[in-house]
Amino acid sequence: MPSIFSDLPFLIVIFFVFAWLGAVSFLLLKIYRTFARLTKGVNDHDLKTLLGEILKQIETGQKNDKELSEKIAREKLAEEEHLQKLGLVRYNPFADTGGNQSFVLALLDGHDNGLVITSLHSREATRVFAKPVMSGKEVGFEFSKEEIQAIIEAKKKKLLYNDKV
Repeated sequence: MPSIFSDLPFLIVIFFVFAWLGAVSFLLLKIYRTFARLTKGVNDHDLKTLLGEILKQIETGQKNDKELSEKIAREKLAEEEHLQKLGLVRYNPFADTGGNQSFVLALLDGHDNGLVITSLHSREATRVFAKPVMSGKEVGFEFSKEEIQAIIEAKKKKLLYNDKV
């Protein structure tokens, strides 16, 4: 008389049932350990309060994040008004002096507004002039070729790091 346990298909089914039970038991134990670690020192009554506090902290963090994002946006707009571009050109405007003693310094903000400072050096004297710049163009005073060159150099370079990419 053949035994029910000697039937091969039955043994395969029993093996898969025990393997399935083992896998489910392992996963359940893992979840239980994680839950126990998260709720260590907390009773059932305090868990609801604890989760409420965590949700409040998340809401506060999101509110702070929004405020910081708005402040960063305002600071980036204000940054455009600060001097941040620099152009320097040295040259010799007079044949009777040696070397490039004269210079032009262009200082511009993020909108290419600012000023051009020109220093002319000769044997007799040194003169310094300042001219306004609006949107990279002259305002009321004609620019020399060196001043235009300094403005072009300033537009290429930044005095401060700017993260516009």
